Amino acid sequence: MKLFEFAPTRSIRVRWTLQELGVPFEAETVDLREGEHHSDAFLKVNPAGKLPVLVDGDTVVTESVAIVLYLAEKFPDKALIPSDVRQRAQLNRWLLFTATELEQPLWRIARHTHQYPEDKRLPGEVALARSDFTDMAKVMEDHMRGREFVVGDGVTVGDFVLAYTLDWANLVGLLDGSPSLRAYMERMYARPHAPMRITEAFASISR
Repeated sequence: MKLFEFAPTRSIRVRWTLQELGVPFEAETVDLREGEHHSDAFLKVNPAGKLPVLVDGDTVVTESVAIVLYLAEKFPDKALIPSDVRQRAQLNRWLLFTATELEQPLWRIARHTHQYPEDKRLPGEVALARSDFTDMAKVMEDHMRGREFVVGDGVTVGDFVLAYTLDWANLVGLLDGSPSLRAYMERMYARPHAPMRITEAFASISR
């Protein structure tokens, strides 16, 4: 298997899953700063020009959540996805909640603070996005209170997706009112096969 990645991005979720699975893989950095994601060679792999991408033989999977689910299903003996259909439904529920209700406000903040050209940034959108995240973080805070994992009694790919997203939120000061989520995030990143955190990943590409 081959992972196309750029250290600080949602590639972290896929690398985390691969490391927890303990399966061999080849990693290839696609440097977003140099525009390598727009190269003809990479666009043949993913026409959307986005990372991460997993290539497994003749199978190409894009979108980090889709990739981690693919990996969990490919190696069912590792139990990173529930075997029970009701538990899988709960996993999918919280994966989608993380991707739509928590991650999207973080993207809006990023775009309107540094990604968009200055003349396209809307400060009011940042304030709205922070409020939207805080509202939905309360839902996740309530869900995680007293829980070790997102679903069931063992770690799943839902935990890797959520922990990365919370690390992102923490960087922009949005976890101050979520003690359960903050403690959960720290526990997850203390796992022996956890990847670099986002700040470490940024540091690794600036050397």
